[in-house]
Amino acid sequence: MTVKQLSMPELVDACGELGIPGVGLWRAPVRSYGLERTAKLVREAGLTVTTLCRGGFLTAIDPAERTKALDDNRLAVDEAATLGTDTLVLVSGGLPAGSKDLHGARERIADALAELGPYAEERGVRLAVEPLHPMYAADRCVVSTLTQALDLAERFPAHQVGVTVDTYHIWWDDRAPEQIARAGAGGRIHTFQLADWTTPLPEGVLNGRGQLGDGSIDMREWKAYVEAAGYTGPIEVELFNDGLWARDGREVLAETAARFTQHAA
Repeated sequence: MTVKQLSMPELVDACGELGIPGVGLWRAPVRSYGLERTAKLVREAGLTVTTLCRGGFLTAIDPAERTKALDDNRLAVDEAATLGTDTLVLVSGGLPAGSKDLHGARERIADALAELGPYAEERGVRLAVEPLHPMYAADRCVVSTLTQALDLAERFPAHQVGVTVDTYHIWWDDRAPEQIARAGAGGRIHTFQLADWTTPLPEGVLNGRGQLGDGSIDMREWKAYVEAAGYTGPIEVELFNDGLWARDGREVLAETAARFTQHAA
């Protein structure tokens, strides 16, 4: 998504040129290019698919909507397995229309995980619950902290359900470092993502993630937390940013790699 302006072949080619060994993919562009074609493309390029994003949106109350969401998440698991990644990132979903019951919404996520976890395990895929900044709690993700994410994940085996640690969403939380340690002790850090926090936020706030080094987050500090917790997996940079998307994608990818080296390596 950092360079969503690139086609799938352009993305794979640019990663090869820059020596980037892995990429986190999103379902929409994969579907646009074709699931099997994408899997073949990345495999032949020797590129690792680090994660697939996203599953989730599991808070519906209506039975038909709930069934539809579970079916879509099973499909997402199948897509992850086809792409060769062991991690499906979950954005849990916001409050259903007319509801103000955060607790109930989180319990419905747990109910869904109880169904999806074994299904994913059978296909060699882990579910990574991603807490999102509280500004998204109403419409996108009722799981706002690593504490909440781990309270959900720890109801299930670690090889089924863990968490996503994303600097953009947790940097403000003074309990997050201890929760990263908690996640690491349980083997539940399934992926680690970087994005910076810049202000003012754009209208709609969704596409406000800053390029590394442009904002308020100390990337090396958070990288040290996950490493101290025992995480040795890939590190993704995930930037939703209209300004970056308007630029040449290869230039943005090269800049992002350089910023990672400068601010996080």
